[in-house]
Amino acid sequence: MSFMIFGTMIFLLLLGFPMMIPLIAGSLIGFVALFGGFGQLDTMVQQILGGIRPASLIAVPMFIFAADIMTRGQSANRLIDLVMSFVGHLKGGLAVSTAAACTLFGAVSGSTQATVVAVGGPLRPRMLKAGYKDSFVLALIVNASDIAFLIPPSIGMIIYGVVSGTSISELFIAGIGPGVLILFMFSVYSYIYAIRHNVPTEPKSTWAERGTAVRRALWPLGFPVIIVGGIYGGVFSPTEAAAACVLYALILEMGVFREMSVKQLYATAKSTGLITAVVFILVGAGAAFSYVISFAQIPQEVLGAIGIDQMGPYGILFTISIAFFVGCMFVDPIVVILILVPIFAPVVNSAGLDPVLVGTIITLQVAIGSATPPFGCDIFTAIAVFKRPYAEVIRGTPPFIVMLLSVAVMLIFFPQIALFLRDIAFAK
Repeated sequence: MSFMIFGTMIFLLLLGFPMMIPLIAGSLIGFVALFGGFGQLDTMVQQILGGIRPASLIAVPMFIFAADIMTRGQSANRLIDLVMSFVGHLKGGLAVSTAAACTLFGAVSGSTQATVVAVGGPLRPRMLKAGYKDSFVLALIVNASDIAFLIPPSIGMIIYGVVSGTSISELFIAGIGPGVLILFMFSVYSYIYAIRHNVPTEPKSTWAERGTAVRRALWPLGFPVIIVGGIYGGVFSPTEAAAACVLYALILEMGVFREMSVKQLYATAKSTGLITAVVFILVGAGAAFSYVISFAQIPQEVLGAIGIDQMGPYGILFTISIAFFVGCMFVDPIVVILILVPIFAPVVNSAGLDPVLVGTIITLQVAIGSATPPFGCDIFTAIAVFKRPYAEVIRGTPPFIVMLLSVAVMLIFFPQIALFLRDIAFAK
């Protein structure tokens, strides 16, 4: 039955169907095969509805909506100007500013693709004018957007938390350490690149200009305060923080900055609705698929075939890392989380691994896979936004992928990179 389910899904993917169709088809085949006909399809419908029932999923459309509002408004540009005023004059400062801006915008959006659009749009022309090669610029923007998947709020962590039953609040804070480490490594590489290619520096901002940039960015910097401070101060749950972010974004862009009209808000809401519909269909179909593979004991078959039961904690974590990294090179991150997390959940629980550490590693791996050839989704976002050929977008990615993978390895051997803030915040 495993061959029939996965063979059908791969066949439909090769025919060009969107991922929701193979997921639903695989679930349908599984229900018919397991229960001997179509009499149990009401159970399949119940599983689909149950998959989108958790209240914490409300945070997903809220964060998407807030990110869309900020992308169309002034928040992103003000954050970019803030970073540029302090580090833009250093060697490689413009590249460092781009990576830092991706981190800051990730702290208010949680979406890698939104970060590519919001940060890449204004900064790519400036980097090209400053003398950076386009292959480096594209690779930096695509891979630095991965930090948005780690820095809270992370949509990937929300999905993982719902599927695995792990605390989303703990996942959020565990992503901060790896995110800051990646920013540091990208900054060092950008500095070395600028020296090797003799990239000129930007004019140094005066303290008056820096003060202006800080004042202009104070309102957008309220987003991470709301998210992190609100959650860990006990004011909000992650879901309530998402709703507060939408309200705050509306107040900023429509009331303070006056950059968004009611008509633009309607268009933004409609765009968010379309994206949310796709995400929730995937989540519901993934829940039904997870029920099928669990009932059929497919995880036990797969894990037994690779001998994971005989592996120690390091072997299990490396196997999980490879599976999610390779999966996201071909399929959307949300789909990979929905399919693979239930497969690995039994062995993670039996090995006594910290689910927050596992979730952080998985989130990092799906972020890396999203920016990795051949089919990483962030690559195609960059192609669509910047109108550059595929070969040019991926040409400069290898050094960044190596750095990201090295962080993943460090997380396996030094888990406190992710867990030390979690342990402080939750006193474990």
